[in-house]
Amino acid sequence: MEILGYNFSIIGFSPYGHYWRQARKIATFELLSNHRLEKLKHIRESEMKTSLKELYELWVKERSNCSNKVLIEMNGWFEDATLNVILRLIVGKRCSAREGEEISGNWKEELTSFFKLSGKFLVSDALPFLRWLAIGGDEKSMKKIAKELDIVVQEWLDEHKRKRASGETKEDEDFMDVMMTILQDDAQLFPGRDVDTVNKATCLTMILAATDTTTVTLTWALTLLLNHRDILKNAQNELDTRVGSERQVKESDIKNLVYLQAILKETMRLYPAGPLSIPHESMEDCTVSGYHIPAQTRLLVNLWKIHRDPAVWSDPCEFQPERFLTTHKDFDVRGQNFEYMPFGSGRRMCPGVSFALQVSQLTLASLIHGFDFETQSNEAVDTSEGIGLTFVKATPLQVILSPWLSPSLYA
Repeated sequence: MEILGYNFSIIGFSPYGHYWRQARKIATFELLSNHRLEKLKHIRESEMKTSLKELYELWVKERSNCSNKVLIEMNGWFEDATLNVILRLIVGKRCSAREGEEISGNWKEELTSFFKLSGKFLVSDALPFLRWLAIGGDEKSMKKIAKELDIVVQEWLDEHKRKRASGETKEDEDFMDVMMTILQDDAQLFPGRDVDTVNKATCLTMILAATDTTTVTLTWALTLLLNHRDILKNAQNELDTRVGSERQVKESDIKNLVYLQAILKETMRLYPAGPLSIPHESMEDCTVSGYHIPAQTRLLVNLWKIHRDPAVWSDPCEFQPERFLTTHKDFDVRGQNFEYMPFGSGRRMCPGVSFALQVSQLTLASLIHGFDFETQSNEAVDTSEGIGLTFVKATPLQVILSPWLSPSLYA
């Protein structure tokens, strides 16, 4: 993260200290608090409606005269839907070719490359004296991606500065606006650091963390549902009962969709978006269970292994959402149970838990409420796992899709 993350300025990978505390505090209170998220609910619902409309329009465009079923690659749709929500909140933009390209460069490809490279092992991490050899060429790739991402974020920051200088105001300030105000009002909040770099690093942290992890979770959720059609049918029946077929899903419906909530909990148990926790580091020498742990020892918790512990979970490798309605109904996603920590636990826990749940629940509910799905030749979906910092699916998720609500509801 020294190369990719503005010299360890990405919040999740910053060492514990003044910078980490202040940056996390700003992100939590100005974007991720329950109060702030409630105020921004209209953006999430608006973007979800737009994403469903775009998916329906794609179906209309691609369908043939002899069939109403269209083959769609869902990874990209999940990524677009999630990315548009977070971009609206962070910089007031969208990223969709159908609405006019607002983001320059190969933005989505660069985000994907960021996570792939973040999970790479560099020889120089273990043997720093070999860094000058640039073994494997990954460090060069990291510098290239970091530069390309920075160019885009710098463009956004420059645009915000120009609008502010011209006196142009917006009804709803985005997070970059809020960061500019905070950093302008208190120049000593981050002593010794360039305020523009702090702003860019914090905004990029939010975009990266929200987009990739939520896309990963939704891709696995739909994969599991397609391989367990009875569970998909149960979820659709719940939506028919709680929402009906005369309107789209709203965020206010989610609290009544307990089975759908259980589906996402079970998805995150089997495939936590980050199979390893955010790094923890010992501040001083200590002893844990008789083992001496030197200061500055980094710890990565294997969440994947914990979530499949047969001593805690019956049939640990099976997809059984009902367990979160019965035997594990009191298990929460916020790290209160050390047997289940999809977002980590403690001070280094992901601060975006509420946002991630709201977006993933609304997206999955809206999708399976508005469309029916099949797989090619009715075959099981491949569940091979990819390599990277997040738990990506190795192969694209392609489904045969058809709408089953009134066309007017997609308008």
